[in-house]
Parts: sequence; C-alpha cells; structure tokens
Amino acid sequence: MKSQDIRKAYLQFFESKGHLIVPSAPIVLKDDPTLMFNNSGMAQFKEYFLGNGIPKSKRIADTQKCLRVSGKHNDLEDVGFDTYHHTMFEMLGNWSFGDYFKKEALDWAWEFLTEVLKLDKDRLYVSVFEGNPSENVPFDQEAFDIWKKYVPEDRIILGNKKDNFWEMGDQGPCGPCSEIHIDLRSNEERAKKSGRELVNEDHPQVVEIWNNVFMEFNRKADGSLEKLPAQHVDTGMGFERLCMAMQGVQSNYDTDVFTPLIREVETITNTKYGSNEKQDVAIRVIVDHVRAVAFAIADGQLPSNNGAGYVIRRILRRAIRYGFTFLDTKQPFIYKLVEILSNQMGEFFPEIQLQRNLVRNVIKEEEASFLRTLDQGLILLDNVINTTKGTEVSGRKAFELYDTFGFPIDLTALILREKGYTLNEKEFDVELQKQKDRSRAASKVKTGDWEVLYDDDVEEFVGYDTTTTNVKITRYRKVENQKLGEMYQLVFNLTPFYPEGGGQIGDRGYIEGANGEVVYIEDTKKENNVIIHFTKTLPRKLDAIYNAVVDNNFRKNVSSNHTATHLLHQALRTILGTHVEQKGSLVSNKYLRFDFSHFTKVTAEELEAVEDFVNARIQDQLPLIERRNIPFQQAVDEGAMALFGEKYGDTVRAIKFGKSMELCGGIHVQNTSDIWHFMITSESAVAAGIRRIEAISNDFAKNHLMEQNNLLGEVKEVLKNPQDVLKAVGSLQDENTKLKKQVEQLLKDKAKGLKGELEAQIQEINGVKFLATQVDLDANGAKDLAYELGNNEINLFLVLATANEDKPMLTCYISKELVANKGLNAGQVVRELGKYIQGGGGGQPFFATAGGKNVNGIAEALEKAVDFVK
Repeated sequence: MKSQDIRKAYLQFFESKGHLIVPSAPIVLKDDPTLMFNNSGMAQFKEYFLGNGIPKSKRIADTQKCLRVSGKHNDLEDVGFDTYHHTMFEMLGNWSFGDYFKKEALDWAWEFLTEVLKLDKDRLYVSVFEGNPSENVPFDQEAFDIWKKYVPEDRIILGNKKDNFWEMGDQGPCGPCSEIHIDLRSNEERAKKSGRELVNEDHPQVVEIWNNVFMEFNRKADGSLEKLPAQHVDTGMGFERLCMAMQGVQSNYDTDVFTPLIREVETITNTKYGSNEKQDVAIRVIVDHVRAVAFAIADGQLPSNNGAGYVIRRILRRAIRYGFTFLDTKQPFIYKLVEILSNQMGEFFPEIQLQRNLVRNVIKEEEASFLRTLDQGLILLDNVINTTKGTEVSGRKAFELYDTFGFPIDLTALILREKGYTLNEKEFDVELQKQKDRSRAASKVKTGDWEVLYDDDVEEFVGYDTTTTNVKITRYRKVENQKLGEMYQLVFNLTPFYPEGGGQIGDRGYIEGANGEVVYIEDTKKENNVIIHFTKTLPRKLDAIYNAVVDNNFRKNVSSNHTATHLLHQALRTILGTHVEQKGSLVSNKYLRFDFSHFTKVTAEELEAVEDFVNARIQDQLPLIERRNIPFQQAVDEGAMALFGEKYGDTVRAIKFGKSMELCGGIHVQNTSDIWHFMITSESAVAAGIRRIEAISNDFAKNHLMEQNNLLGEVKEVLKNPQDVLKAVGSLQDENTKLKKQVEQLLKDKAKGLKGELEAQIQEINGVKFLATQVDLDANGAKDLAYELGNNEINLFLVLATANEDKPMLTCYISKELVANKGLNAGQVVRELGKYIQGGGGGQPFFATAGGKNVNGIAEALEKAVDFVK
C-alpha cells in the first residue's frame, strides 16, 4: 500500500467505529505555554483529559503532525544516523474521552493491523505494564488477559515504568500503556534470535509501531498520583514506521514517504543514496528536516533568533551544514524540495499547498544567509588557527564561533582534523554546559499543585461586556522561576480579564476585597482552556468575594492597537494586493507589530498611503459590529478572514469595522474614532517574503506627536529661530560638505609632504626596505600614503600607525616581490602586531589593517615590526 492509502485506511477504519475524524492541529502551539511544538498526538486534546473542556465527540481519530526537537522529547541529534528517528513525524491516533477503555482499544488495534492491513501476526509482540508497588499501581492484568486472546504468552512482554507508563510531562495526566512492536527482520535472522529479546533495544527492524495509553491518573507536583475523574484512551501509531512495515522495506527512508525527496536530492547534488555512508546520513538529515521546517513555516512559525523560531532555524541550519560538508553544496537547494513535499502531502495537509511559495522563499533566503555565515566562519576559523600555538585549538574560542556566529561545532572539528589540528572538546563542553545552565535557570518554572477551593465547571469570560465584576477564587497555585521570582496563579469562577492570545497581550488590573485589601493582577494567560491570573501576592481571604477590575487605560490602548491592526491588514491588502496575508502579530498597550507576506520593501509612498487609509477609517467613525458564536463556515462564507496556523472551533467570533471583517477573539474599540490617530513607526524585513510594520495609536501617538513638536522647537532654538527650518538645515549641510572637502584636500597635501620625510627614514635590513612609524593622519590617509610609497619602492616592508580619536590603527604594506619570494604576509603581520593594541584585523597578503583599543601599545607594536624582516 502507498502511504496515502495507509493513512486513508486508518481514518476510514476508526470512522466505521464511531469516531469523528478531525484535522491535524498546527505543528506550532500558540495557546499552550508548557509546550513549544505539538510533540504528540494528544497535545491538542490536553484540556479534555484535564476536564477543562468538552470535546466535539467522545470518540475522535486523526493524523497529527508532530515535532520532537526540544525538551523531554528531543530526537534531533539522532536524526540521520539511524533510520527510524525523525524531527517531524505523523502520529495516527484514536481517542476516547471517558467512553471506551482497554478492551475496545486493544481489540480494534489488533483488528486493524491483522485484518485490515493483514500484517503477519507472528511478527507482532505486545507489552503491558508490570506494575509499580511503590506508587500503588498494579500489574495491568486486564490488558494482559485481552492480549492472551490474540498472541501466545511468550510474545507478551512485561514492561517497566520507563517503557510502559506514559506521562505527558513532570505533571499532568498519565497512565499505563500497552505497546505493539513488529519484527521486520528476515526469517533467517528471526530463527537465530527471538524478536522478544530485541523489543525496546533500539534495533532498526524491531520497532514499536503503536502505543495504547490508558489515562487514569494525574501526576501531582509532589510526584504522587491521583485518579482522574474519568478513564480515557490515548493511542498513537507512528505513520512512517507503519509504512515501513506495510511496504516491506528495511528503513523509514525507504518508504514512499521519503523516496521522492531522496531522488530529488540525488538529482540536484549528483550523488547516489546508498553508496556512501556519510552522504547517506546527510541525505537523510536533509529530507527529514525539510519536512519539519516546511510545515512549521506553513503553520505560521518563521525562523528567528528566539523561541520556536530559533528551533526551526536550528533544524534548517543542521540540514544546510550537512549538505555543505558532505554533499559539497555551496548554493541554496533545499528549498527546491518544497514542490515535491507539497504535491505529496497536500491532499491531507492543504496548508503546505496554500503556503508553498512562501515556504520556498523563506527556506531559500535562510539557506543563502547561512551559507554566507559558513563562509565568514571559515575565515574566522582560519584566524583562530593562525593565532593558535601548537596543534590544539581552544574549546573556548570554538565556542565563541558557535555561540556568536552560529558556526557549527562539528564542522569546526572536521576542518581542524583536515588541517592537522585537534579541538579541546572538554573545554567546549564546559562552555556549552555553562550556557545551558544559564538558559535552564532563567526559563525553569517550578509549579505547585492546584489548591482547589471549590469545584466550578463554568469559568466564564465576561470581559467583552464589562471591565469589572465580582469574582470568587476557585483554585490557586504557586509558581517560581528566576525571571519572575515567586508568583501565584489564580483562577476565578468568572473573569473580565482577557488572557493573552491571538497576538494580544493579557489584561492587567487588580482585585479588591470588602476589607480594602488590593491584589494586583500582573498578567493574564490561558492554559489548557483555563484563564489564569498572575499575582505577586496571595489574597489573604481566599474564600471571600472580590471585585475584579481591569486597568481601563491599559485596555484602552491595547484595544486601539488591536482594531488598528485589523484596519492595517485591510489597508495592506487594498494598497499592496490580496497576496498579503498576516504572518504574525503582537498587540500591546504601547505599540502594534504586524508581519505579512510581501516580496519587496514597502515604499515610502505606499506606507503613506497605508497610513492615510487607516486614518480615513478612523475619521469615518466606523462602529464595531461583533457577532459571537456564529458557525465557522458561515463566517468565512460571509467574507471573514481566517488566519493560517490558528485553531478555530465550530463556532467563532467575527469582528467587523466597515468592510474589514476578521475572525478574532480579542478586545476592540467600540468605534474606530476611539483610536484617535494611527502612525507607522517602522517597516523592515523579517524573512524572505515577510515584511514587518510597527505602529502606534491613541495615547502613544499623542505622546509621540508632542515629543516631535518639542524636538522641533529645540531645533529651531539651536538654529536661532529661522523662518524656514528646512532651508536652515540645508545650508548647514552644504557648509559641512564644503568643509569636508577642504579637510580631505589638506590631509592629501599633508600626506604628500610626509612622503618625502618618510622616504628618507627607510632602512635596509637583510635586503628588505623597512619602515615602521606613527603618522598624524586618518586611516584613509595612511592607506593612500602606503600605496604612494609602495609605488616608488620595491622590496618595501611598511607599517604605519595612526591614532585618530584615541582609536589605534595599524596599516601594513608589503611589496608583492616580498610576498612571493620571502613568504611575508600582511594579514599575519597585523594579526600579530594587533595584539599590542588589543585588537586584530586582516586583509590581503600585500595590504592589511588592524584596529584596536590600546593607543599606548602603538610604540611596542612598531618596535616588534622589525622582527618580521630580521
């Protein structure tokens, strides 16, 4: 069966068992602060397991895009070296939320594998949880008895907590699990050694294909277990491994999930997969990583320097450097694989087809940028080698290349080996560990258990209609981390505070008790469908009724910027074209940031037109038309814009101002006139085909205009209050240009005068004409003088020092005859002499410069210059 047919068969089978088939959630999570990426099929259903939401159906099945490259589940460094780990993979899953349990789950798993797919029963092994007396979790007798109906007891394996007790993380829903493994070895190999001995031993042909998790416990912060209110089933089957089993091949990379991509890489790089192990690893890395990167971009996550974007950039750069090192690719090529990926997977994942051009362009630009970084890194690595005494290169210096310039450490080690050097890897590991410890300490959050004061199934958000209401605290917990210190998270029975989401930051404000106690709400977020309020202190009377009050001034500016964001989106699509799509946004009280697809810089005239368009809508005084809980498809049919990468429910909220209509859960002004004024403050590139506009409105626009007006007044005062400020500034610029030309001419005349003096100072040492001296010129003057002297002299070795504005500079000129015959190199000279002025530099063998910090080191540098010709 082809991979597309296997996927269809799975979904059709569980549909026949009463399951609702739902689409894959985006690979990048936007509403779960505990996870960066969807790393398992169950991630999008966490709120149902925790009892914080009601699923559309008690039985659901899907295929979920997953990414495992960070945190507890991190397979990145294994990818390529074996044939069964991946960054992105598909997880086929069927779910029961308090409906069926072990019997149905295991019966259907066996039925699908052996009757629908007709896998060889004799090659299948199953495992059940052996129990854990210390946690009072018994041996899973029920699962064992179910499996005895289908397989001999010698193929039922008892698994420990590591292999057969699945946990979402350090805290949260968990339970025993039952895995299904398949032995894909040849009959000869199977006769020599039982597959039972190879289960969970990382054998490439004896692999787990399906895990059936029976969620019945909740792991608390203190490590103890408590029973969940209901029993759930969470299953996950590795799609790529299932394809390997069904297609009779020895590796996931030999299935039709990967072979079209591999063939394209072979064609582009003129290589042959299977002929060279290092090239094979590189090809596996590339075809795996392009899938992860392409789907992340299609789901709205662009490569960047922090957070999820940094992880995506790191994955792509790993692929680029493997191609650079082992496939000898010096030009972008990975972006060409997107076309094949789109054709191959577009039927089930339409986002990859709809965003194909964007994905191609972003990957192409990232490739070109990193290849430039690699070229620069090679030069920097040469500098490190040239300044290394002996054959061992400092791990600290290698870490600087890695940390500051992004130069891969494995590439550093490879180049050093080729040049006969070794790397002090222990030193590098120490520096890397220090960085990890700093990062971990800064980001680690210690979360206590929820203290439930009383159960309340309804946590209503009333913030669309009011900014103040009476609330009761239903639960709270303590959280600690290095960045925030000790804080508390409070949950109310209802709340006017808007939680961070859809690009909009969370509300701030306070709660006030009848006794006058005030507790400030520092931030509001949403986690697993629960609105959480952050406070620095815990309210004294937890069972009291409090008056919750949103900071109205804060919200006024946030809502102004949010509505302005919608109008900006409309303006860009009107003025630049309907190809413009939102690719990210931030709505704060101070400013708005809007990322959008567009392939050229937005001109000053276009920006002015966009600004005018938005301000015209403000002047039109358009009222807010808000529609809550309308069917998703109806809203889209009526013209509402839905954003890629966002997860929408069956019913949605639509926001309309004039002809601008978008699906949005955020807070908006009642009338566009409330925005007061809209001003664009910057326009820039984020990535290939992605531009960013930042803008301000309301109070911050007023403040900006006042500051500009005050600044203009100060400028007028400095210019002696001219009638025409622009004309006065223009006159100053003209005068400055004339003076600069005069200074340049004076310096040239001065250099000509110096030329005769310096020629008289040239000495001959060992057949080399030598001069090292300080001159009262700027760097450009020293360069011109060096060439003037060099044109008149052969066999000249010249070092000139300058010290303009206490910034020392060394200029070295060496006649080409000396470079050719004596092996002298100006770049090496300035690198050595640059140490005395606490700096460095480089250049060509016959001309190079070095800048530094220590003017007092010039004399010693000039004294040492003679050593090169003695």
